[in-house]
Amino acid sequence: MAASSLASSPILASNIAVPPPPPPPPPPPLPMMPSKGSVPAPPPTKPLKNGAAPPPPPPPPPLPMMPLKGSVPPPPPPKPLKNGAAPPPPLPMMPLKGSVPAPPPPVPLKNGAAPPLPPPLFGAAKNLGPKRPTTRLKRSAQMGNLYRVLKKKMEGTNQEGPIPEGRSSQARRGLTGNSNGGKQGMADTIAEITKKSSYFQQIEKDVKKHAKSIMEVKGAITNFQTKDMTELLKFHKYVESHLEDLIDEGQVQVLARFEGFPTKKLETLRTAAALYLKLDAIVTNLKIWKVVAPLSQLLDRIEHYFNKIKGEVEAFERTKDEEAKKFQTHSINFDFNIIIRIKESMVDVSSSCMELALQERREMKAVENKKTPGSKTERPTKDCTTKLLWKTFHFAFRVYTFAGGQDDRAEQLTRELALQIESNLQHQ
Repeated sequence: MAASSLASSPILASNIAVPPPPPPPPPPPLPMMPSKGSVPAPPPTKPLKNGAAPPPPPPPPPLPMMPLKGSVPPPPPPKPLKNGAAPPPPLPMMPLKGSVPAPPPPVPLKNGAAPPLPPPLFGAAKNLGPKRPTTRLKRSAQMGNLYRVLKKKMEGTNQEGPIPEGRSSQARRGLTGNSNGGKQGMADTIAEITKKSSYFQQIEKDVKKHAKSIMEVKGAITNFQTKDMTELLKFHKYVESHLEDLIDEGQVQVLARFEGFPTKKLETLRTAAALYLKLDAIVTNLKIWKVVAPLSQLLDRIEHYFNKIKGEVEAFERTKDEEAKKFQTHSINFDFNIIIRIKESMVDVSSSCMELALQERREMKAVENKKTPGSKTERPTKDCTTKLLWKTFHFAFRVYTFAGGQDDRAEQLTRELALQIESNLQHQ
């Protein structure tokens, strides 16, 4: 009772200090209006209940980059998966027009082995292929100029290059012949077969009689492969010895009765053997050619033969790549170096003709020195000799153009022959 009265007494209440009330909280700041293109400020952090320090605010997001004209915008960030799995790899970017796509990343190997080497560049593939055959013939720095100078002096013209020549009939036909004749011949053969029943009876007899020999040849032809022309000719002779008993017009019909007989390979084998024998015969003829006087008759014979083989060889060279593929399809690597041997042999014959021309000129000059100067036979003899020397030089130039070059011997002889012709022209 007393305590309550004391507390309610006004005197005592005035002596007790009463704390003042707390000041009111400051008003919240006004929200800032974001300017155009700026990033809004993050919201204020909420005070924690346990009095711990608030975490640092997150960094502001990067400003969006405006994509340049013609560039590809970056892909959006991958969304996190619910089960915590790794996000799928991003889709490959489409290459721009005219750009080269980047190569795929190498696949990691399980055993830690080194990755394989990258493939060669595209240009490196051009260096692969068969090597060019070696030859002792080479281009001459003087041959073309000597020919033009002498041609102008001898024939009064400045025409460059060799004399244009018409293609011979052999060049037009080549070495393969006319295919139309083969079709017509087959049609005639079929017509003849229909008239003679004994023909079919003979075929049946040959099939039974030569079955064992034909089956032996069939296996040998199927397994045959070579790049040696001597072996090719030997095998061709072996095959023909087993098939020679069959009549020519019925051989195809007989072989067709045996299933799987390599008829196309047999035809290719015969074509390759015949072609090589033909080209090898040219080399043999040139090597044994007798270069003897008189020079005028020698030049007529050798030029006639040269015109013949020139057309055949050039026709074969135009189809050489096609023929090589056909031979290789049937495991026959034809030796095309025989063309080089033909050209080298032709250059040898031409050089021998130039040697003979220079020798006859020296002998004739020795005879002229014994004659009385100013005699009536002196001038015609020099004119005839000069024309013959020019004919020899012109033939040598044609051979040089055909062969694509000449050796050191021919180079020296053409120089001597040109000097001799110019000397004769100066003293006429």
